[in-house]
Amino acid sequence: MLKREELQRYDRQIILPEVGLAGQDLLKNACVLMVGAGGLGCPVLQYLAAAGVGKIGIVDHDVIDVSNLHRQILYNTADIGKPKAAAAKQKLEALNPYISLHSYQEKLTAENAERLIAEYDVIVDGSDNFTTRYLVNDTCVNLGKPLVFGSIFRFEGHVAVFNHDNGPNYRDVFPEPPANDEVPNCDEIGVIGVLPGIIGTYMANETIKLICGIGELISGKLLTLNALDNSVVVFSVMKQANRQAENVELEKDSSVINEVSMELVNQWMNSDPDSIYLVDVREGYEYEDYNIGGVNIPLYELAEQAGNLPVNKKLVFCCQTGQRSKMAIHFLKPGYKGEMYSLKNGIF
Repeated sequence: MLKREELQRYDRQIILPEVGLAGQDLLKNACVLMVGAGGLGCPVLQYLAAAGVGKIGIVDHDVIDVSNLHRQILYNTADIGKPKAAAAKQKLEALNPYISLHSYQEKLTAENAERLIAEYDVIVDGSDNFTTRYLVNDTCVNLGKPLVFGSIFRFEGHVAVFNHDNGPNYRDVFPEPPANDEVPNCDEIGVIGVLPGIIGTYMANETIKLICGIGELISGKLLTLNALDNSVVVFSVMKQANRQAENVELEKDSSVINEVSMELVNQWMNSDPDSIYLVDVREGYEYEDYNIGGVNIPLYELAEQAGNLPVNKKLVFCCQTGQRSKMAIHFLKPGYKGEMYSLKNGIF
């Protein structure tokens, strides 16, 4: 039952016919766990708290550093050195005293993931490493929890709703995690400060829609946004048959991406250069800054360029880390009949 003060607080939201009192009640009774209180977690937490989500959990073992402040705007200079989970809880309590907030100042691990995730209805993942992303996804799959996912990389962000209504999960897009030393993070390659706000707001919006049962979710899809050229592309994601959360028997799965080393690509080029068609799926500015040859077709342009790709050559996709090139193959596989490979570990 909403109090009079809550009715006043959420008035502009309640008058939306898609939300109404029923939707606001759903928000008040919802339990959402935010994994990560960093760049993505800050806007997600602020908007979910402001919207009136009744119970919010915050998992983060990190402390606030001065280098966080250009993008993690829930915090300020006086917060440097404080635990993120505790600081976020304190600030959100000041934002909305009508909700329940719980901070977990611990790293999400295989030992505690099920205990923490089981207590909540919706899980939101704003973590910044692949180990945590796969752990969160697999735990959500095992417990039947919907997962709102977001990630950021320089000027590019991804958003999706996984494991909803028997839909695909994170492993249906990225079957296998890369090695820990294969993919750089924001500390190593940077991120534009506004990007977490853009992507985090998308994530909060999807969470609210999911709770209220309104609108069209980014489920069975992957939204990619580039803040440098303003491109937004939504890819369709298919649920792979017999996908197991533990990723067992992947070598027998037809969805496995064929990866090749730079050494093997060079051998192919030296022995029969006409048999190779190299496609760099990075942005144009990245390609101009440094490339290893081939043609430049940004990932979001692949769909319209697919008909121009040769089927009588070995199609080798490359990018900075090997992740976007694997995405390229995943999305082209249903219709492309030729050989496709991803350059392992990227061009750096």
